[in-house]
Amino acid sequence: MTDDEIDALAQGFCACTLPKQRWTHGAHFATALWLIRTRPDVRPERDMPDMIRRYNESVGGVNSDSSGYHETITQASLHMARRLLAGLPDDVTPATAYAALMASPLGDKDWLFTYWSRNVLMASPARLAWVEPDLTPLPA
Repeated sequence: MTDDEIDALAQGFCACTLPKQRWTHGAHFATALWLIRTRPDVRPERDMPDMIRRYNESVGGVNSDSSGYHETITQASLHMARRLLAGLPDDVTPATAYAALMASPLGDKDWLFTYWSRNVLMASPARLAWVEPDLTPLPA
């Protein structure tokens, strides 16, 4: 994905104009990287939950204890995106960061199950609030 494609995707997400089918695993990470690298006015750990909820509702989704926004997945993904960025040059472009992320274990949509059992991660408590990993801690 190019910088321009990431920019268009992330801006579409922010404006709630991105088609639902484009809000994929990769799009979540591309948007997170874009927000971290290009939007100093946004603090993703604080702001992205409401941004995702708003986006979900804009495409007809429901944010509840069983669907929609997932706090643990969002916060874990942001933590790992920041960790990846910390290992890259300060002037890395969103496209280069995205390529590095997708080439890493984070590119696999099931990466979270290295840290959480499916039963814990997919339960309502993890959707509604941060739940610590039950298999192994996230890397610092």
